[in-house]
Amino acid sequence: MADATDRSVLKNNKAGKGAGKLVLGLDLGSVSLNSVVLDEKGEVLEDRYTRTKGLPMETALEVLHDLLKRHPADSFTALGITGSGGTLLSRLLDGYFVNEIISQAKAMEKLHPDVKSVIEIGGEDSKLILLDYDEEAGGTVIKDFAMNTICAAGTGSFLDQQASRLEVSIEEFGEISLKSENPPRIAGRCSVFAKTDMIHLQQEAAPDYDIVAGLCFAMARNFKSNIAKGKQFARPISFQGGVAANKGMVRAFTEVLELGEGDLIIPEHFASMGAIGAGLTAVAKGAELGHPVSLDALKAHMKEHTALDEGMEMLTLEEGRRYAERRKRNAVHKPDGSKGKVRGYLGIDVGSLSTNVVVIDEERRVLCRRYLMTAGRPIEAVRQGLEEVGDEIGDLVDIGGVCTTGSGRYLTGDFVGADIVRNEITCQARGAVTIDPTVDTVFEIGGQDSKYISL
Repeated sequence: MADATDRSVLKNNKAGKGAGKLVLGLDLGSVSLNSVVLDEKGEVLEDRYTRTKGLPMETALEVLHDLLKRHPADSFTALGITGSGGTLLSRLLDGYFVNEIISQAKAMEKLHPDVKSVIEIGGEDSKLILLDYDEEAGGTVIKDFAMNTICAAGTGSFLDQQASRLEVSIEEFGEISLKSENPPRIAGRCSVFAKTDMIHLQQEAAPDYDIVAGLCFAMARNFKSNIAKGKQFARPISFQGGVAANKGMVRAFTEVLELGEGDLIIPEHFASMGAIGAGLTAVAKGAELGHPVSLDALKAHMKEHTALDEGMEMLTLEEGRRYAERRKRNAVHKPDGSKGKVRGYLGIDVGSLSTNVVVIDEERRVLCRRYLMTAGRPIEAVRQGLEEVGDEIGDLVDIGGVCTTGSGRYLTGDFVGADIVRNEITCQARGAVTIDPTVDTVFEIGGQDSKYISL
């Protein structure tokens, strides 16, 4: 499972066999498992970030199995666990569970006691934690905190999704945003609205770096207005969590919060502060492990829950008369060319997710069709679709007219010199009644929107 998204830092090669008392901290989140090994003074000896890829317990077993090859199971005196998946994992490993807010604050007390505000953005949630030093308590205390709602807007997962849609790695995502001089305005409160704004910008041929930068600034503004909700960001501020690796987000927070030099700190172990804090809290609470780290319960849990139940019978669609007629009518009828070229008509539907290119003849039969991923680059998708269709039937067809539809219909219409540009409702309805004249209701679900059409 280890790959480019699995980052390990071993700070002291002598921290393995023969080392003194060690502390293990784990942070199992929605996207990654962060594991740290601390010495008896709380110094980080090993820091590892591993993407779970939807397999949290499998990832935990693999990471811990590898870790115990370097550190004897009886060398750990405490085990602290936090994160959205930490409750179950702490039971299976007999560790001490720590709330995420507390673990983040505890790590700051140890590593950056001067920090007054913490911005933490992970794969599933975003947090603002306000800290202060309390003389009576003799340490850092949490003055206030706030978290996002269950909406994906403003989280690392949403950035991952958009990076994938633009076909860039999440590492490149932050880098290319720095090229933008005037980031466009993008909605940040709702991930659906944000994606809609991004798609509109793409359809207008806005550069990728402007769109990415606009999203970063949208997330920073959303954090300030929707999560902080008027709370004052006392300085210095620490930016941590996996998203802190995104240089575009660092730039956006610096400008949106109007920060000066030294006001924003990116900790060395920014992605693993929760794991560090969990380990430190377990020690502070005197939660001694009392026995060697054992993976037996974790293995048993996985064995119990990986047995698949017997599935139901596969659904089949009866080959009824009307269905067979529609299927036959919608089949591809490639012209044979023996009687010369046939007259064809080109339809192009450019959506947020896919681009469809279809050629039909005068009898409304499909001569050729292509389904391609738009991938944030509508012109390139249309060009590829036209090239493939041309290679297949270009010598057999004379195009008598072109119509474009979809969210990218205007840009594409200009690009190909379309005769007609029509909205999606009109084209969906026309296509449905052509295939089956008895249709009176259309449900259409695409990559960005859903439609109900009554005819």
